[in-house]
Amino acid sequence: MELFNHNPDFKMDVLREVGNIGAGNAATALSRMLDKPVDMSVPTVSFVPFESIADRVGGSEEVVVAVFLRVDGDAPGNMFFLMSREQARLLLRELAGFELEDENEYSELELSALCEIGNILAGSYLSSLADLTGLAMSPTVPQVAVDMAGAILSYGLLQFGTMGDDALLISTTFLKDEREAEGYFFFIPDPESFARMFVSLGVPLE
Repeated sequence: MELFNHNPDFKMDVLREVGNIGAGNAATALSRMLDKPVDMSVPTVSFVPFESIADRVGGSEEVVVAVFLRVDGDAPGNMFFLMSREQARLLLRELAGFELEDENEYSELELSALCEIGNILAGSYLSSLADLTGLAMSPTVPQVAVDMAGAILSYGLLQFGTMGDDALLISTTFLKDEREAEGYFFFIPDPESFARMFVSLGVPLE
């Protein structure tokens, strides 16, 4: 794919803005949901090949917590929010105030909370992307799963069909006092969607 050969710095500046605006919106929405201040660090934004997504969370056999959904509209694609089990527990304890009864299992309420946090993140990043591009983009109802990263991505392929070769990665870090909980947010546009997004931003493509 030749999308990033022409003025890649400008493209990344645009996408960093998506991450910054989305993180600000997400922090506000999470603060409202939890009725307490939520801080998020400035996210790092990069492109990664689809096949290396699992490597970011420890490999395809690493068990992770995942929230995933389909994006419909002018630039369709798939979204995944992945966290290690340790980071998910930290997020539940420090941010959402849960007293975890089992360190290795999640109750329905805990999974629901993680799903809602992932849903807020997805909605916030997607809204900032839609606002900057002027494209209509809407999320479907999210699903949450605890499984090996490779199995979750394979299930996503089965659920949503063929995915693009590249993923937009937004590393997302929640801050609470001295503690940090980090997760990885991936938007995997359908093959034609990247070009549509950049054309709508007035970025010339080769």
